[in-house]
Amino acid sequence: MLKYSRMALITMMMCSIGQSFAASSEHLDNNHHLQTVIGEARQTHIVVYGDMRFTDPQEHEATNVPARRALVAAIADEAPAAVFLTGDVPWHGGDVNDYAVFKQETKRWTERGIGVWPTLGNHEFINCAESACLDNWWHTFPALNGSRWYSASVGPSLLAIALDSSQSLLDGSEQRQWLTRALDNARSSDRFVLIMLHHPPVADLAVGPMANHNPRPNEIALAHFLEQSSVKYPKLRFVVVAGHIHNYEHLERNGIVYLVSGGGGAKPYAVDRTADDLYSAENTPINFHFLRFHVHSARLQIEMVRLTDALDPEPHQFKVADRIELPAASQNPGT
Repeated sequence: MLKYSRMALITMMMCSIGQSFAASSEHLDNNHHLQTVIGEARQTHIVVYGDMRFTDPQEHEATNVPARRALVAAIADEAPAAVFLTGDVPWHGGDVNDYAVFKQETKRWTERGIGVWPTLGNHEFINCAESACLDNWWHTFPALNGSRWYSASVGPSLLAIALDSSQSLLDGSEQRQWLTRALDNARSSDRFVLIMLHHPPVADLAVGPMANHNPRPNEIALAHFLEQSSVKYPKLRFVVVAGHIHNYEHLERNGIVYLVSGGGGAKPYAVDRTADDLYSAENTPINFHFLRFHVHSARLQIEMVRLTDALDPEPHQFKVADRIELPAASQNPGT
């Protein structure tokens, strides 16, 4: 097993100064919107997933290193236009070594020109004061230009929005006001909105020790806002992808798709699936995976790509375990 000394990890971090995990020409404007469109005009392929917990490869309790690496390799092979991360990228945001491991293990993404656009999670704020945590974050992802939330146009019809669930999403908050403006400024060609954040607004409700991962008032308020927004913006269909729960969940409520994609490598969590969960997982309690999005002008296809041999020493087998087809709103029956 490859082992990095602390000095080697710091060296990797320092050697990557100035290396952005997005193309050098990609930066956010003053409205926190990416200045360039991600992907191709006709159709585009992106990947979304979270909860990797990159850290020292000798750490096997907090994260499954072989699974984490297998997912990274599979994504590199797919060469999507971009990878969006739903938080908990490092195990400890205060440890620059964790970010160095991230950069080392995702080196093939950089070599293939795959832009990486992350979302802040709770582990980004562990073992550091908030300001130091954010310094480590923005040093690793300089294209974010100091923004805790941002948006990007993807392909012909998708508006991607990354939110910071450690900050208020309540009515009147700075982030909510920005989100409203971002939706108001959607392109005329946009038909889908992808909302990404770490803590889930809708999820299977847990009891016992995992109850502290249930939706919180902050994110529940966001779900209510999105329901109102789906009426206010009838041409837009909303998909929400969160993390935090180290598994996969697929729920739909009031026309909005809610996915939990926390299977990036962190220690798996068991899920007590409710009747509302549309994912059939009787024999798959462990779901290391990523989400594959195919963005077309009037159609959005989402596939959950699951690692099927996660317990093997060198896992590498994948299959599509869930699939969602969303037509544009104008194609829905009765609209």
